[in-house]
Amino acid sequence: MYPLARPFLFGLDAETAHGLGLKALDLAYRTGTTPLVARPITPLPTKVMGLTFPNPVGLAAGMDKNGAHIDALFALGFGFVEIGTVTPRPQPGNPKPRMFRLPQYQAVINRLGFNNEGVDALVRNVEAARRDRGLLGINIGKNKDTANERAASDYLYCLERVYPLADYVTVNISSPNTAGLRELQEEQALRQLIGTLRDAQEDLAAQHGKRVPMLVKIAPDLSDSDIDAVARVLGDMQVDGVIATNTTVSRLSVQDHPLARETGGLSGAPLMGQATLVLRRLRTRLPDTIPLIGVGGILSGADAVAKMSAGASLVQCYTGLVYRGPELIRECVEAIRRRREAPSRGPVAPE
Repeated sequence: MYPLARPFLFGLDAETAHGLGLKALDLAYRTGTTPLVARPITPLPTKVMGLTFPNPVGLAAGMDKNGAHIDALFALGFGFVEIGTVTPRPQPGNPKPRMFRLPQYQAVINRLGFNNEGVDALVRNVEAARRDRGLLGINIGKNKDTANERAASDYLYCLERVYPLADYVTVNISSPNTAGLRELQEEQALRQLIGTLRDAQEDLAAQHGKRVPMLVKIAPDLSDSDIDAVARVLGDMQVDGVIATNTTVSRLSVQDHPLARETGGLSGAPLMGQATLVLRRLRTRLPDTIPLIGVGGILSGADAVAKMSAGASLVQCYTGLVYRGPELIRECVEAIRRRREAPSRGPVAPE
């Protein structure tokens, strides 16, 4: 059905279409008509971080910032859904328009800026969800008006609030749409922030009687030396996983497009190469015990397999859904299944 709906959605402003699409998924879920939108997916259990994912294909953060559509999104067949990014206090994000499609490149530019209703609203939504399939990740950030020197307090507040409800938590320090946020990826700042959060994670594990994995999401625009520094810190801190990558500020691959001058993060097909290079370098620099989630530019099953070949244990998509619809999820799962079942495939990431 998505190919029929896409021309209508593409006739709308991108952010309006985003909201309308989520409402349509909710309606399909409530009326039991989701199978008309997304064909059922045969399970492909994948064990990572001590968790068993029904399949290794997930939804990246950003589509459901407030956790208001969890059940409808799981019904599409995702093995895991990551909601957020959420901040301690509600914030409106950047002025509109702030999301732009580049159809000829199968890309999107967004500068949403962590627009969300705040962590308390997200917690209420998660508590109200059925959550009868898949695993839930919650992506946390800092408020725009919180200085980097005090960023740890925002992340700690969110971590403490979502910890009991999450299957894993992602620390987002890589969005290009909050001024100064990416400075937290610098080695000294990163070591201090992640060290603080790791201590809190262990305290929360003792308090709640369960250990919830904590991952860090990084940018695709880091230099090789910066990637090595990030890997060194995250390895030393023994984080549970790394998500590579967020959106890019580069416009080299779309520089001839009239929207190329719009500020924000570029996602979709043009991000695939750079995000995968970062993923591959991280895999060679991080201990084997730290798994990677590959995200950025997945628009086909072959793209998902390329991420796995570069070292990912799980993959996520978002912009690909805008251009391909829910069928992309099933295509990626089946491509990974074929890869896993192949008689000879060479060295692969842990699964």
